[in-house]
Amino acid sequence: MTDQPVPADPRQMRAADTDRDHTAEVLRRAAAEGRITFEELDERIGQAYAAKTFADLEALTSDIPNAGVRTPAPATTRYQPPQIPEGTPSPSFSVAILSGAQRAGPWLVPPSYTAVAILGGVDLDLRHARFTAAEVTIRAFCLLGSVSITVPEDMDVDVSGIGIMGAFDHRASGPGAPGAPRLRIVGFAMLGGVEVNRRPADPARPGVPGGPARPGLPSA
Repeated sequence: MTDQPVPADPRQMRAADTDRDHTAEVLRRAAAEGRITFEELDERIGQAYAAKTFADLEALTSDIPNAGVRTPAPATTRYQPPQIPEGTPSPSFSVAILSGAQRAGPWLVPPSYTAVAILGGVDLDLRHARFTAAEVTIRAFCLLGSVSITVPEDMDVDVSGIGIMGAFDHRASGPGAPGAPRLRIVGFAMLGGVEVNRRPADPARPGVPGGPARPGLPSA
């Protein structure tokens, strides 16, 4: 097991649409109270909806009393290294040729994983996965196919793949929560696409800490 990455500043975590809406409401209230002008309101709301991190949002309300921009708590437990029984197999690849392949739920993600889609599609959902290393690399390759990767909102992600007459989505790149592993996504898409999306985890999903247990799955 490698050492955990240096904790990220919670203020550098990615903001969600609900956080942008909250900041916009704070700004509207400040304008109604005469704290900022309506010209400032228009300018700041535009910046709020373009903001990527909590630090960006805080900068827009730092001169407004009781703004209440909510920076996420730095503590997290679900990214602690799992206690994996010796000999437990960990999948290292998904291949879809004229077909589809999917991994989701509380599956074990090894330090290196490969996804290949040729005239097919691979769907990897990491929101409830357990990571076996502090840094994980996913190599995604698609030809006339697609690879879709769903990551938690608070994960540290670096996307650096290449699209050749295709698309390799880099928009999910960004810092994550303290204690979260670092995910690197590399590879190429030719006449196809690799899509990476940040989405919240579902706490009711079986196998997730705090959710109902799934029979037959070993505890982490």
